[in-house]
Amino acid sequence: MSVEITGGTVSARAALAFNAQTGTTYTLVAADAENKLVTTSNASAVTVTVPPSVFTAGQQINVASIGVGLTSFAQGAGVTITSTGATATAPILRARYSAGTVICTASNTFLIVGDLS
Repeated sequence: MSVEITGGTVSARAALAFNAQTGTTYTLVAADAENKLVTTSNASAVTVTVPPSVFTAGQQINVASIGVGLTSFAQGAGVTITSTGATATAPILRARYSAGTVICTASNTFLIVGDLS
């Protein structure tokens, strides 16, 4: 645990927890926005789905691809994703060890930033 001092206030900051996913599909859950890094590791491509009505504006989910299969993001029903990826609504982490952050900007609306292709 580290300690952060901000404006004279001392607060404890917990270490980053990991949510290791080894399958070819994973749907994000509310707990993934609680100081976690979701890792994907598979020899085949992995699809991470961003579900509707789970996250609130301002929440962030970090995702890192540690397997050789590329990790892509998919919109759940009613979800809108924007990104700089080649397919803006379905970005792909560029390579093994690439990472990205899914940011909830409004109800069921997400911006994905990071090492995208």
